[in-house]
Amino acid sequence: MSKKQVVLVTGAGRGIGKAIVRALASPTRFVYIHYSTSADGASALAEELAREGKEARTVQADLSDPAAAKNMIAEIVDESGQLDILVNNAGLTRDQLTVRMTDEDYDAVIQVNQTAPFILMREAAKIMMRKRWGRIINISSVVGLKGNAGQINYAASKAAVIAMTKSLARELAGRSVTVNSVAPGFIETDMTAVLSEKVRTQYLDTIPMHRLGKPEDVAAIVDFLASEKANYITGQTISVDGGMNL
Repeated sequence: MSKKQVVLVTGAGRGIGKAIVRALASPTRFVYIHYSTSADGASALAEELAREGKEARTVQADLSDPAAAKNMIAEIVDESGQLDILVNNAGLTRDQLTVRMTDEDYDAVIQVNQTAPFILMREAAKIMMRKRWGRIINISSVVGLKGNAGQINYAASKAAVIAMTKSLARELAGRSVTVNSVAPGFIETDMTAVLSEKVRTQYLDTIPMHRLGKPEDVAAIVDFLASEKANYITGQTISVDGGMNL
């Protein structure tokens, strides 16, 4: 396994994370498919890749627990001896108007969306610095760039991801480790599939391209940032949003 690049994608049991795994999986990589509760989706994805001759395995961790995030990196490094590409994709929403939002709902989102990526980046950076090569790619959101009513916790966490990306990129650039983020807009996932037609129309009205994106649109940018073609790109946030952030 040490001859292959070792990849960890968090929140990969469904949606955008699953598309990212499919984009990154190759005969020259071993992919760890992280999940918190989507065990069936993660296992099915690992089996799909195996049928294609690509190596992967699932790894479970509750990212609301800081120790679990740290231990997951340690488990991967103990088993494979390295970690070359980290994609922080896992995320949590607890939407509510600010005046009605509880401390618990605010803290829960910050823990999964901001604190867990910090811990994972910190632990991964230690490995990548020694190797003098690595890719860290954080999935932020257009909400982190523009804000959104009813999502003050989510917006704060995703804006923090962008700030952390810029800061860590400055720290690791001299070791040939790049750190970038991707900010998706409204993407066709399980979360958007349950929207009412009225809400869906309201969303579409805010998108210059007048359609939702696909998970593969986000995955394609992640795949590029993980490649050698992106050697000279670091500290950047790339919007994948159909023009919302113009």
